Amino acid sequence: MRRLATLKEEVEEWRNLESRCGTLHELLEISIEEDEDSLLDTLSTELMQIQGKLNDLEFKLVFSGPYDDRNAIVALHAGAGGVESQDWAGMLLRMYIRWAERSGLKSDVLDVSSGEEAGIKSVILQVSGPNAYGYLKAERGVHRLVRLSPFDSDHARHTSFALAEVLPQVEEGVDVSISPDDIKIDVFRAGGAGGQSVQKNSTAVRITHLPTGIKVSCQNERSQRQNKEIAMRILTARLVELEMEEQAKHMSKLKGEHISPEWGNQIRSYVLHPYRMVKDHRTNYETSDSDGVLDGDIDSFVKAYLTSMVGE
Repeated sequence: MRRLATLKEEVEEWRNLESRCGTLHELLEISIEEDEDSLLDTLSTELMQIQGKLNDLEFKLVFSGPYDDRNAIVALHAGAGGVESQDWAGMLLRMYIRWAERSGLKSDVLDVSSGEEAGIKSVILQVSGPNAYGYLKAERGVHRLVRLSPFDSDHARHTSFALAEVLPQVEEGVDVSISPDDIKIDVFRAGGAGGQSVQKNSTAVRITHLPTGIKVSCQNERSQRQNKEIAMRILTARLVELEMEEQAKHMSKLKGEHISPEWGNQIRSYVLHPYRMVKDHRTNYETSDSDGVLDGDIDSFVKAYLTSMVGE
């Protein structure tokens, strides 16, 4: 039903554009026949609006993947470097939450492992809304930050790395089937700040998929049932991603291409010192507005990448 509603909306958008073009053409013919120049400004304005709408609809054609219309699960992991990389992972989390707000999408932190001093070691963020995965799949890879460290008394320049994994939200039993015999479920006490925050009950859940060895844990919720549901949601997404990776490797082998390891796949650099620039190494798109990018203005990078991948 969701797929049907999406297709109906898409058809309606194109039909409306077709109707607007027909009306514009009729007005243009009337203007020519009656030698009426007063309609030129109106016709020009409408033409620009139609062109803008057409560009938007043409861009949506890049969302042709089987899961592009799904919600997205974004997993961020701090790289080596301790507090520097953990703070950088926290900055990326804020960037994606702000992007979701700008885009009218909903974001929810499903699970988080906080850093000792600042930032996060890892976090799982769910972004819900139209084509959330289709957009955010452009962010998959390693993100590099260069800046003067706020944690270094010498204020030396540091380079930090964080890995972004982007998974489509899928449905167990529909997109992928998991046999109860293939999973092992462990429960344990969730970590806390100590004192009254210590969990006295075992509410945290770890699920191991025995055939693949994939492990997923969740401890954010106070209910064991909720943590299990979230962990299963993430596990199904990882299994689908594994299947997509196998398909990509197979196609790459046929084409004779080389796929770099995940951590070697540095997609973007964010330089805050000695100059300010954010550059995507896949498309060479860059901007000096690093503050805007870190505040969630990443649409230009996403669109440049998705457009470059048309036909792949």
